[in-house]
Parts: sequence; C-alpha cells; structure tokens
Amino acid sequence: MADNTSVAAQQARFGATASLYTLLVLAILVAINYLGVRFNRPIDLTSNKRYTLSDETKKIVSGLKQDATITYFDASTANFDQARGILDRYKNLSSKIHIDYVNMRTDPMRAREFGVRLPGTAIVSEGSQREESKSLDEQGITGAFLKISKGIRKVCFVGGSKEHALDQTEGPGLSAFKTLLERDNYQPETITLLEKSTVPDDCKVTVVAGPRGDYTPNEVTALKTYVENGGRAFFMLDPPLDIRGDHISENTGLDNLLESWGVTLDKDLVLENTALVAIYGPQNPPINHYEDHPIVNDLKSSYVIMPIVRSLQVKNAGKSTVSKLFSTSDNAVATTDLSSGRVSMDDPKNKKGPFVLGAVGNYDTGKPNEGGRFVVIGTSSFIANDFITTALNRDLALNVINWLSSDEDLISIRPKEPEDRKLDPKGVGPIEVSDFFGFPLLIIVAGIAVFMKRR
Repeated sequence: MADNTSVAAQQARFGATASLYTLLVLAILVAINYLGVRFNRPIDLTSNKRYTLSDETKKIVSGLKQDATITYFDASTANFDQARGILDRYKNLSSKIHIDYVNMRTDPMRAREFGVRLPGTAIVSEGSQREESKSLDEQGITGAFLKISKGIRKVCFVGGSKEHALDQTEGPGLSAFKTLLERDNYQPETITLLEKSTVPDDCKVTVVAGPRGDYTPNEVTALKTYVENGGRAFFMLDPPLDIRGDHISENTGLDNLLESWGVTLDKDLVLENTALVAIYGPQNPPINHYEDHPIVNDLKSSYVIMPIVRSLQVKNAGKSTVSKLFSTSDNAVATTDLSSGRVSMDDPKNKKGPFVLGAVGNYDTGKPNEGGRFVVIGTSSFIANDFITTALNRDLALNVINWLSSDEDLISIRPKEPEDRKLDPKGVGPIEVSDFFGFPLLIIVAGIAVFMKRR
C-alpha cells in the first residue's frame, strides 16, 4: 500500500512539475509574442546591412520639422506586402513618419487626387508639398524628401568645344550619367559660354567634361568669376593627345586658370602596372588609393577606373586650399610621348609613380559658408557611357556632384548591391551529411540516453 502511495505521490509531483513547465513555456511564448507586436524592430543580419537605412537617411528624417506621410498606391495585395519591407523602415525611424496604403481599384479618386496613374507609385508629402519617389528604394524615397527640402538643383554642362554630349547614347556620350543625375533630383542642362560673360545664376554646379578644343578667353573668364564668387565647378581635362588625327587641345587658358588655384595639369599619359592590367589594360588605371574626403571615403577598398588619364600636381595657392583625392600605385609610370601612339612601360624616359589623378579645392570668397568649390580629374572618359558602370565610377562621379552642390546627405544612400552568397561546392558535402545523418543520429542517441536513464 505504501508503495502505491509513493508511486501516486511521485506521479502527482511529476504532473505538477510538467504543468508548471508547460505554463512557464506558454508564458514565455505569450511574452515574446507581445513584445514582438509591441516593439516591431527587424534585425538586419546581412553583412553589408542591405536592409538597414543609411545614416544619411536617418539624419534627414530626424531633422523633419513637421509630420510627413508616404502614400503608396497599388492594386495588388502582394505588392502592398512587398512595399512594407522598405516603407516600414522609414516608419520605424520616427514618429513623424506615417505610411498610407491606397488601393487604386477601390479608391480611384484618391489616386486621381494625387495625380497617380501607375501602380507601384509612392508619394512623399510634407505639409503642403508633395513629391513622387523616383523608385521604391532608399535612394528614391530619401531623394523625394531632399527634393522637398532643397528643390531641383541644376547641373550645367559647358558645350561648344567638342565636349562629351549630354544626350548622346553611344559610348563617348553622357546619357547614362544624365539619367543618374536625374535620379538624384538634379536637372542636367547644356550651356554655352561662347557669347556670355558669366555662368547662369541658376547653375548649382558647372561641369567641364573633356573639351577637345581650346576655350576662349571669354569662357575662361566666366568660369573664373563663377568659382571665385562662390560657384561650384567640376573640371575633367584629358591628356593633350595627338595620335592619328585624334587631336585634343592643350587648352592653355583652362590650364593656367587651374594652376592659379593650385592644380597643375601635367602633359602626360599615366600607365598602371598592377594585377588588374590584364583586365583593363595599362592605359586604363584601376585606382584604390584614396585620401580622406567625403567624396571618396565610401569608396575605400574598392576600385574606380581612370581611362586615358593625365597626372596632376597640387598645392595651396592664393585663396585656394587644395588637396589630393586619389592616386595611382607606386608601380605606375607616365609617358610624355603623346603623339606616336606607341608607348612602353619600360621606356627609360617614363616618369615613376605614384601620381595624383584627382584633386579637390576650396576657394575663399571672404563670405562665411559661401566659398567656391572645385574638383579636377585628369580624364573625362570615366563618366562616359563606356565606363560609367565600370567598378565604382558611377559612385565617384555622383559623389563629386553631391559634394560640389553641398548635398553631402546624398552620398552613400544609393541602393546596395545584392551580395553573392552562393555556397562553396566544397562545403556542400559536409552540409548534406550533417543534414541527412548528423541531426537524426543526434536525436536517436539523445532518445536512447533518456530511455536508459529512466530504466
């Protein structure tokens, strides 16, 4: 009888313990579920933080002075669910951000009110201002916020001396760069300074993209006055080649202007000698030696390609403060033979590297926060259609424009590229063994151990 009583008592204790553990597990699950709903903050475990908004976006959103609404228009439930992935990230940044989802089929009048015709459109509203996002990603949405706060900034490309054409779609053209600028809410436009004595007042940035002919004194004076009165200019001047009828002028007037600001353009052609030469060729140096500057800080450990490039020398001069942006490796050489079309890395007349290929400068106008800015790079081909999508050329070119226009907030908010996370074939075998044999065997061993312990 005593044994039966003991067994019953043990069973009661076991039942009570099991019930207690069950209640405890249920309580934990309920708590986790409540916290998950109450504090919905996804965790980005990707190595490049692909699903995390940039610090620049966080800065822009935290600086909102009033509530803002992102209204998303679509006609498919699946598309709404997909859009929440990016839109909820903005909502989680600030209590001033509100998200509104509108079904164009059930509420067509709302779409008409916003002037929306196509599904998949996002409209950013701040006060009485509205701006359509160029794309449903961080660049597009944050760009819409910036456009509301800063408006459209005009980027003027000087024409008239055989520069790269802004609308040309062939290899030497700049049509791809134009599209990239428009995505950042800039308005690219070609201007001529042949008959004007000044750069138009609405040019936020002025670009000189590889003129093949000499600039007139009038054009040089216009650019000089522009920068020294607080303007922002981007100079890309190619080596003065004269090969088989392909003639690029020395452009002495522009050279002298830049030299007066502290940037001397050498009359040479830089050739690189690294492992990547087999891919790009010695005449298209791959560059990853960067200085400390907002334009290039996010490019470090990555490459840009500088095709047919000349070297620069930099120093502070007068009211200008000049510094290096990026340089070649120590293995580079530079030839001054710009007419034969036959150059050799081993020519004893070659100059030895490293060479500066890009420089950045500030001009002191004497007015606080109204100083001039300029960037000089020894090639223009890196922004042409042939090379703009090569390596990180796109990012360098846009970063230059962003810095010149004082839009540093735009730097580094471009969409992150998906990583290639494919499994190494050498590791597939061990993974398969662990999946199909290891885990089941572990469970069987654990079961046997528990059974033996009870015995």
